[in-house]
Amino acid sequence: MSDLLPPLSSFLERAERLLARIEPLLPPASPAPDWNAATAFRWRKRGTARYLQPVPRPPAIRLGDLRDIDEQKARIDANTRQFVAGHPANNALLTGARGSGKSSLIKALLNEYAADGLRVIEVEKHDLVDLPDIVELLEGRPERFIVFCDDLSFDAGDATYRALKVVLDGSVAATPDNVLIYATSNRRHLMPEYFQENLEAHSVGEEIHPGEATEEKTSLSERFGLWLSFYPFDQEAYLDIVAHWLRSFGCKDAEIARAERDALNWALARGSRSGRVAWQFAVDWAGARRSRRERGR
Repeated sequence: MSDLLPPLSSFLERAERLLARIEPLLPPASPAPDWNAATAFRWRKRGTARYLQPVPRPPAIRLGDLRDIDEQKARIDANTRQFVAGHPANNALLTGARGSGKSSLIKALLNEYAADGLRVIEVEKHDLVDLPDIVELLEGRPERFIVFCDDLSFDAGDATYRALKVVLDGSVAATPDNVLIYATSNRRHLMPEYFQENLEAHSVGEEIHPGEATEEKTSLSERFGLWLSFYPFDQEAYLDIVAHWLRSFGCKDAEIARAERDALNWALARGSRSGRVAWQFAVDWAGARRSRRERGR
């Protein structure tokens, strides 16, 4: 036995020297999230480190600021209240016209329920492959987390959507009950659809079965339990949103009425009557009004 000790001692010394050389090449440990630093976080990568970055000043928008989307607002608000209360709730997909309030609705929900433990984690599309790691960080926490994927869509051949499918409904490990996924997209089925794919459909008896490519593209959307559709605003709704924001900037009713023609021209120049365009007009008009007042002093 004593004859074996020198070779073993030599082996351990060589192993320690090898580990000392390898250690600087290993990726640094990702910093632990500071859960008390904020109510909103972004998933970030720096080199090989991956971590949750606190967002110290999330947008201050409230549910009451979102106009003319009452049905969509009521449904996702109810779903979120269930979730925050610890009751069953669905992952949600918000699709439709750009600038119609989809992303703002998620931010407003955070402001509404942050005091009740709601937290939002924003994940970029190209980081979806890290979703299992993110969910693992959240499991067992007392807070309720919405993983927010904004403007979600996938190009043909983009395989990152499979990571999202797994977290939604497709892994042997269940997603913890303190995590939901809310995603927004301009496309309901998230992936481009082509006419050629319709030719893959085949009939079985009197039933029509879509081809594999179409099935693959629709299967992701179907994993969201709550679908909400958003539509372009008509002129009346657009002007109502303009009036709300102008009023929030301190404009009187008479001034708001005078601003209507300018608001319509603003929307015409941008080819859209959206909530975002209404906000941008209100910022421009109210800012110019204040500047004129200051110059007139």
